[in-house]
Amino acid sequence: MDRRDSPVLSRLGGNLPRTCTAMVNPALTARPRNLGATAPTGSVKITHPGKAIIAGGLAGGIEICITFPTEYVKTQLQLDEKANPPKYRGPVHCVQMTVRDHGVRGLYRGLSSLVYGSIPKAAVRFGAFEFFSNRFRNERGQLSKANSFLCGLMAGASEAVFVVTPMETVKVKFIHDQTSPNPKYRGFFHGVREIVREQGVGGTYKGLFPTVLKQGTNQAIRFLVMNSLKDWYRGDDLSKNINPLITALFGATAGAASVFGNTPIDVVKTRMQGLEAHKYKSAWDCAVKIAKYEGPRAFYKGTIPRLSRVCLDVALVFVIYEEVVKMLNVVWKTE
Repeated sequence: MDRRDSPVLSRLGGNLPRTCTAMVNPALTARPRNLGATAPTGSVKITHPGKAIIAGGLAGGIEICITFPTEYVKTQLQLDEKANPPKYRGPVHCVQMTVRDHGVRGLYRGLSSLVYGSIPKAAVRFGAFEFFSNRFRNERGQLSKANSFLCGLMAGASEAVFVVTPMETVKVKFIHDQTSPNPKYRGFFHGVREIVREQGVGGTYKGLFPTVLKQGTNQAIRFLVMNSLKDWYRGDDLSKNINPLITALFGATAGAASVFGNTPIDVVKTRMQGLEAHKYKSAWDCAVKIAKYEGPRAFYKGTIPRLSRVCLDVALVFVIYEEVVKMLNVVWKTE
């Protein structure tokens, strides 16, 4: 047999004859095509930062009025240190004791400080995210996972510095003040005035670093998970509308992911902003003392009430935000 007629021998150095070359299946020699993905159609609608600020503010104000009681219980459990000894046996017992001693309105003590803060907090968060993300999106409006995480991180840091730290400090001091025999804060503005008078403006920025860390990681995780789920749901149709119920489900999932990711940071932040913050030299010192005297489980104190609150919180905020943006797109043309 001629060496050229053998495929085996040809691999050892022989040359295939032209007749064999002509008989080769073109499908086997053609350049491979990407059969696993088709070109996406449409584009993701980009939101103007101005619309994001308005929609975010409205979403934040409505959400906090619904979810505040769970925030109150979470904060109380975190402030209920073992050394006291503990006053509450769990979330349900905390609610029972609060209603017994202060009535149902007791679960809303400190709400005013959060209402005043939640509107600008959500406004800054969504406004900052859209501002940063619009600079990283491709020509179809898509945002990579890495950039989604980064933009969420910057949005969280922005809200921490401009709104969350002073707001959370006042809120925690309000709630902690209620547990003392003789509460000294008569309301939001009176509380702010007393804190500034006694501790200066810096008194409202206690726990700045853990707050920036908490909010930054919170929003980084939430926006990453939320945008990833939305991309998965849309598939190749980038302009596909998402039902509010689906948005709520995705938001709750994103909220749960953020809870398990940074509850220890939230515990340290809460201790640093309480009335007994003077016991700690820094956020690191606070974390070390909690681990030393209370054990690792103390870092997850209040996880259950926080999980229920955050899942509802994030679901509500994203749904309200998306719906308000849709209404603004009708009356405010920015393209």
